[in-house]
Amino acid sequence: METRTASIAAGEESERVWLLEHPALYTAGTSADSRDLIDPDRFPVFKTGRGGQYTYHGPGQRVGYFMLDLKTRGRDVRAFVAGLEDLVITTLADFNVAADRRAGRIGVWVNLPDGSEAKIAAIGVRIRRWVSFHGISINVNPDLSHFSGIVPCGIAEHGVTSLEALSISATMTELDAALQNNFTKIFGPIEV
Repeated sequence: METRTASIAAGEESERVWLLEHPALYTAGTSADSRDLIDPDRFPVFKTGRGGQYTYHGPGQRVGYFMLDLKTRGRDVRAFVAGLEDLVITTLADFNVAADRRAGRIGVWVNLPDGSEAKIAAIGVRIRRWVSFHGISINVNPDLSHFSGIVPCGIAEHGVTSLEALSISATMTELDAALQNNFTKIFGPIEV
């Protein structure tokens, strides 16, 4: 990813979006607090250059890496992050999930039937030479117990959820099609 973003910044490569699933692992963003790594031996832990704190990635979770040239997209980091949030919110709406932002908390959130709130998608990006990298993760049907080895994104007072936990049946292929369609509406066409 870093090689690709450097090539984009140099004008040698085109923008790119990668959609993938990781094996079970934890990642530490640049703001990670070691006290939030509750079970350091549970899964491999990778330090990343993205913003944010600890998160889990694993099977059943769609990860999207966005390597976009923000020089041609307005050089506005806040607008870019808001665009990623809109991408997730709009995509989840395609599956009849009402998701939104929460003041003071990064990511995308839903209200649960019991009145509590839970994070369904995380966002962590980095910008170098006006090219973005890292991106989003959406919980489709991961093992939610895997989040218990960390304090996800440093937020202990709220849990995490998934489409499956909300009784929404969606395949990765269906989610990817919705992501691609909504990406084009928000960011314009790109090679995926």
